[in-house]
Amino acid sequence: MRHRPEAGGGSGGRPEESAPLVLLVDDERSIRTICRVNLEGDGLAVTEAADGAEALEVVRRARLSVVLLDVMMPGVDGWEVAEQLAADDETRKIPVVFLSARAAPEDRLRAQELGAVGYVEKPFDPLELAGIVRDVLERVARGEREQLNRELSEHE
Repeated sequence: MRHRPEAGGGSGGRPEESAPLVLLVDDERSIRTICRVNLEGDGLAVTEAADGAEALEVVRRARLSVVLLDVMMPGVDGWEVAEQLAADDETRKIPVVFLSARAAPEDRLRAQELGAVGYVEKPFDPLELAGIVRDVLERVARGEREQLNRELSEHE
């Protein structure tokens, strides 16, 4: 089931109050574009970063609800971004969902060890992404963050 916001997508004027803010981090512009279109179409606010270094800058200046994080990027990769977020008191509570072509059990385990709450394998259906994000946000709000993290290793 798709979540439908009020007319206008809930993005008028004050996205930080009207919609959860998603940071989408991927070095492939086409992936960011299709994900942004689908997330915004479902009423979520989206900001983007093309690499890990840019993602870390955005995290420090924006009030994010969740980070969608590619693993394989040049320079600072997704693993390093997640490590830095987890090590910082200001950012460790931001839920991280990895988006990755890496599908090996050890990759899911590493994501779990870094405190991630989701792992979406590429290729994925971009139409399902907003539902995944909303489910993660709802479950984190209900106090199910640790359960989400434990579930990462159950999808082998």
